Amino acid sequence: MWNSAAIDRRSFMKAAGLSFLAGLAPRGAMALQRADAVYASGLRTAKGGFAVATVTERGEIVDQVALPARAHGMAHSMATGKAVAFARRPGTYAMIFDPSGRSEPIVITSAEGRHFYGHGVFSPDGRVLYASENDFEGDRGMIGLYDATNRFARLGEFETYGVGPHDMTVSDDGRMLIVANGGIETHPDFGRTKLNLDSMRPSLTLVDAKTGALLEKHALPSQWAQVSTRHVDIDESGRIWFACQYEGHRNDLPPLVGHFSKGEDLTFVDLPEETTRRLANYVGAIAVNRAAGLVGVSSPKGGIAVTIDAKSGKVLSEASVADAAGIAASRDGFAVSSYDGDFLATHSDVAWDQHIARIAPLKGA
Repeated sequence: MWNSAAIDRRSFMKAAGLSFLAGLAPRGAMALQRADAVYASGLRTAKGGFAVATVTERGEIVDQVALPARAHGMAHSMATGKAVAFARRPGTYAMIFDPSGRSEPIVITSAEGRHFYGHGVFSPDGRVLYASENDFEGDRGMIGLYDATNRFARLGEFETYGVGPHDMTVSDDGRMLIVANGGIETHPDFGRTKLNLDSMRPSLTLVDAKTGALLEKHALPSQWAQVSTRHVDIDESGRIWFACQYEGHRNDLPPLVGHFSKGEDLTFVDLPEETTRRLANYVGAIAVNRAAGLVGVSSPKGGIAVTIDAKSGKVLSEASVADAAGIAASRDGFAVSSYDGDFLATHSDVAWDQHIARIAPLKGA
């Protein structure tokens, strides 16, 4: 597990074929300095290809870099400026790119016996990339470690101490990894099929970022064993927020959003019944706006984006957004994208994917 998984761009182009090479032809540098581009997101183009785009705070596409397959989550390092698009589960590629256009993309592949779960995070100093991965033969979640100072060569791996890790993040001091173990078994032989819905084991774990030791594990109560913990973010106080997707009966009204801190039990937010109903048992993304003290969640199945007060947990507003996909902090609250091509107030002839990453500080914030 210590061999490099990095592929140089020339080798990847040769393996990917001429059509992908054409998609990567020069389109102009993705230069943040020429526009107020502050977001990145995966998308499907009008012609059916896949790309990652930089986007202005008005929702306008600045530039795109082609991808070999559909992406899911994004990660960005404020320390180095590098960004990553992770393949959708059970994909095996991640593409690291420089939104400023100073360097060419690097594509890495998951190690043998592993696939990516679509998410990852950089260490605060930008030197290590952590990726959520699946040991599909061992039926255990893993965290892949990649050396950002050496073309993202694979350094090794840690356990997530759970099944089906999805989203993950890192504490501000870089010492602790926070993992949402969705509890769902998968295997690449069965594509995206969920193999254990009757025996799910969702949890949230805190892992030492240096040693890989388990610091805490928070399993969901037995009555909510089918509440899959999927996405996480951290607020200004260090409190960890998590969002869930329910795999039980469609008419149930399970808790979908919660929070905890190290040394504390999980607390579910008591959302109004109608809000829970509108979320349709599915929170697709969560984001914290630290400056404003807000938490935002989106649901493509419910066609809604909800804003929550981070201190009180009270719902402040709800907005109808058809096919609501990604959500990220904006100057006034949250930027929300949709599968139909809407991003804030701008419509583009693309289908935005599930997640948004902010890749530069908001001007004036």
